[in-house]
Amino acid sequence: MGLVDRLIRTVVAIVIAVLYFAHVIDGTLALILGIVALIFLLTGVVSFCPVYALLGLKTCAEEPTPAPPAAPKA
Repeated sequence: MGLVDRLIRTVVAIVIAVLYFAHVIDGTLALILGIVALIFLLTGVVSFCPVYALLGLKTCAEEPTPAPPAAPKA
């Protein structure tokens, strides 16, 4: 999981927490969004999203593969 993806997940979780503690959201909506916030925070901290793994998505930059060594010239 890429850095930008992790930051977005963490920011969304914090915004949901602020909305809850400011009493902007409550009831069933607060419960559902709270669960979503916990999932976002957990997946952001451990840098792994099971949904991404199932779908084969990657949000991190790939490291370039090293070029094979050149054959010696005779």
